[in-house]
Amino acid sequence: MVLNYRSAARTFSRRSLFATTGLLGLAAAGATVGAAVNADPGDTTRTLHAVGFEPIVRTEKIRSVARGRDVDVVTILPAGVPTEGLPMSLLLHGLHGNAHTAAVGGIANVLSAAVSARLARPFGFLAVDGGDNYWHRQANGDDPMAMLLDEVPAWLTARKLGGLDGQPFACTGTSMGGFGALVYSRLRSERARPVTATAIMSPGLITTWAEMSKRKAFINEAQWTNLDPLRNIDKQGPAPVGLWVGDRDRFIDGCRKYITTARPEIGLVTPGAHTDEYWRTVTPDVVRFLNRHLT
Repeated sequence: MVLNYRSAARTFSRRSLFATTGLLGLAAAGATVGAAVNADPGDTTRTLHAVGFEPIVRTEKIRSVARGRDVDVVTILPAGVPTEGLPMSLLLHGLHGNAHTAAVGGIANVLSAAVSARLARPFGFLAVDGGDNYWHRQANGDDPMAMLLDEVPAWLTARKLGGLDGQPFACTGTSMGGFGALVYSRLRSERARPVTATAIMSPGLITTWAEMSKRKAFINEAQWTNLDPLRNIDKQGPAPVGLWVGDRDRFIDGCRKYITTARPEIGLVTPGAHTDEYWRTVTPDVVRFLNRHLT
């Protein structure tokens, strides 16, 4: 089921960016990133590899004042292109994940393959450790959202990435990271610095407080209500949103509600569950969407 409300000319088919070239199969064949977002947070052994299209992956440990700790920062860049000033999208991980598990569905390989084949303009991803708190400030002061908004631009600028001001042009997230990506996009808009695209795969949009409270990520219902994208659609801002979700996903009810209510540019429901196997079927479309809105 495809719901596209902005323009008939932009109707988004299930045929991926690479369907006629075979690049998706080539990129996926060598990929060993198989971690679901609920992977063991202690398991950080992940290899990003695709024969002929290996992305450049760098890991650093950086002190985050907003989080009060050192965090892993993973930079994913396409191979074979100049990187100075390269546009960057944030890549937010899911619950029990970290910067090393954020690149679900072989998205790093798909990006590098697309750029190598000149099917996408060059851009990169930046993944950071965000904890398990749905990417918002906690009672103990841990604030991953402030890290994204206030610290990441300086980190990117220091590495000559992300343009003159280091601002990510987009935010991409999976599961809990999809929730966080929508919150980030809203706050960027409120700061009059909107992103140009928000891409979310299987976002953790939960429809009731009774269910969300089980995750112990919010102080109370009022805090969740204030941040929940489903309850703040009117505050989302101008950035186009692309949403991909499997019809057997645990968050399908919230995703369907978001598609119906928010009317995103892309609202794609296809067969699949909350698994890396499903995300591999949509990451080519995610890269296509981000490329279309790349500035």
